[in-house]
Amino acid sequence: MERIAEILNASRKIVLKIGSNVLSDGDGRVDQQNVKNIAEQVHFLMDRGKQVLIVSSGAGICGVGAINKWARRDDINYKQALCAIGQVELMLGYKKFLNERRIHVAQMLLTNEDFSDNNRILHIRNTLFTLLDEGVVPIINENDSVSVEEIEMGDNDMLAARTAELWDADVLVLMSDIDGIYDKSPKEYEDARLIREVYDLGELESSIDMGPKSSFGTGGIGSKIEAARLMGRYSIPTILLNGRNGGALMRALSERIDATLFHGAALSSTR
Repeated sequence: MERIAEILNASRKIVLKIGSNVLSDGDGRVDQQNVKNIAEQVHFLMDRGKQVLIVSSGAGICGVGAINKWARRDDINYKQALCAIGQVELMLGYKKFLNERRIHVAQMLLTNEDFSDNNRILHIRNTLFTLLDEGVVPIINENDSVSVEEIEMGDNDMLAARTAELWDADVLVLMSDIDGIYDKSPKEYEDARLIREVYDLGELESSIDMGPKSSFGTGGIGSKIEAARLMGRYSIPTILLNGRNGGALMRALSERIDATLFHGAALSSTR
């Protein structure tokens, strides 16, 4: 889509939210090739003078991949324990592939409470700005060992939106395992139609089948719409694209891709 290319090319401050399904294979294990692809795209953007901040899910999946136990445990304590283990593996993956491109990474673990405390907000901003000004890529995740909200609800979509707001980002890119918003599930209906541009979220919600959450991630279409709604309040556009398509961001900068663009300014007056 030409409009997406225009927005990405004009944007200097980009928040990339990486969903759990982008980081996992069909069995829910870590997809190393996809982590490598993400690193290549981050390097591509930074080479063009852009600052990139990553909000990444996937700690739980990485935990399962690391020790191969507790995967079927529904008890929240085990899920938090898996996230604690997997967070180390997740960061090692990002560090490995970004360091190969001489890019340093930093870890920041946040909770929703951090965004409601002015003192914490100040320290978060100071840390983020220092890292980004020095060319370091911050990788943010929910602090799942002390907070269960992302585990149970949003797959970090809202965390990414709040971070983009805090940083005053130019664009939020949600990388998922789907090409964008469809009027109904493309996995079930051959005639499902991709909605390429969204101006009115209320109209969108009333006209599509929201569908279920994903198998490995906790987010769904609803959490992505809520993230776009928050961005709309600050006139920040949101792009939803398929992060499992290697080089999607590189192509988006120069050619038409299958994706959904939420127009930030147009959404600012909705709900």
